[in-house]
Amino acid sequence: MFKHWIPSKPLSLLAAALAAACVIAAPARAQDIKVGFNADQSGTAVAELGIAARHGFDLAIEDINKAGGVLGRKLVGVIRDDTGAPPKSIQNMTELIDSEKVVAVLGPANSGNALAWLHLPQQKKIPVIVPVATATDITRRYANEPQNYIYRISMVDREQVALLLAYAVKATKNKKIAFIADSTGFGQQGVKDLTEVLALHGQQPVAVEKFGPKDTDMTSQLAKIRDSGADTVIVYGLADANAQLLRSMEKINYFPTTLGTWGNMSTPLLNIAGKKLSEHIIFATSTAEDSNPRAVALAARVRERYPQMPTFVAAAQSYDATILLAAAIKQAGTTDGAKVASTLDAGVPDTQGIIKLYKKPFNKTEHDALSVSDFNLARWKDGRVTSYSDAITKAMTPADLKK
Repeated sequence: MFKHWIPSKPLSLLAAALAAACVIAAPARAQDIKVGFNADQSGTAVAELGIAARHGFDLAIEDINKAGGVLGRKLVGVIRDDTGAPPKSIQNMTELIDSEKVVAVLGPANSGNALAWLHLPQQKKIPVIVPVATATDITRRYANEPQNYIYRISMVDREQVALLLAYAVKATKNKKIAFIADSTGFGQQGVKDLTEVLALHGQQPVAVEKFGPKDTDMTSQLAKIRDSGADTVIVYGLADANAQLLRSMEKINYFPTTLGTWGNMSTPLLNIAGKKLSEHIIFATSTAEDSNPRAVALAARVRERYPQMPTFVAAAQSYDATILLAAAIKQAGTTDGAKVASTLDAGVPDTQGIIKLYKKPFNKTEHDALSVSDFNLARWKDGRVTSYSDAITKAMTPADLKK
């Protein structure tokens, strides 16, 4: 694709780099540094992304501690499962900050949960790095405050749309692109973003349809899209509903070029649609198991430790979030939340992550470390999420990424 990867290093070299970044002579009777992790690990279709993120969080802490810890102290993860429920997620954040005295938090997986508790870490000056949730507003709610404590290393909805439409505009042969989305706020916000960005390409959708998130038959909506002449469709929904959409496409034998967001990497898509149908949808992702040697090494390590890991990308994002947090604490020379956040804004030393080499990933006004220029396309292949490349992706340029 158009993206140029930073030269790769084996994961063992990454651990060595962490050693250089994190080792300081340990003082006697040093206290552990607690970092909270709050994400859905059991309650919703997003739970498997939360589980994968926890695996990345755990392994990053393991590597950091093997390299000597941070400020001579051991990092300790304090894990909470919010079950995808906003009240539970709020309760977890209160416990982590007030009772556990964590110095920072990674999480959540669900955007709605993040938007429910952002005020807590913001008021109590506790940095948060979001490793999964994608809602655009998460990092922007407090952008005008003297210090914004909310950061992210994950996909961002509007940035995904930029990539999907850059591909769609080149993929369509008749300039007929259609949208279909679930009826939730997530899906309808997606349609709004898609419509606005497609207009930047000088086009309008030829059809816009929606479905209920629990619907199992979308043949009537797809028939309308087919009759509009669309040869390219973007679907905005979660993996289980999108799997039903693919099954509905099969029922009416209508298989346009089909694109979607990174939620399609969840295994409900694979399990409901099956291997063959699941390969039909192309989706945005920040990385895949085969994106670079670091990803290959981390994926193998995670699968050896956790054979049931459903998806990989959230593990990579969470791993990178954790090592950037450690680098900021080390650079700040303290666990004080205000100083750590200020350091994240001012810039930590270049830090090699799984996804990329982070060079000043944040600043005062930008708290998303990844943007569309970091994203790739991927699809399911033989039951695994793999990078997707074709003549269109190779022809794409930064000018195509309108947003």
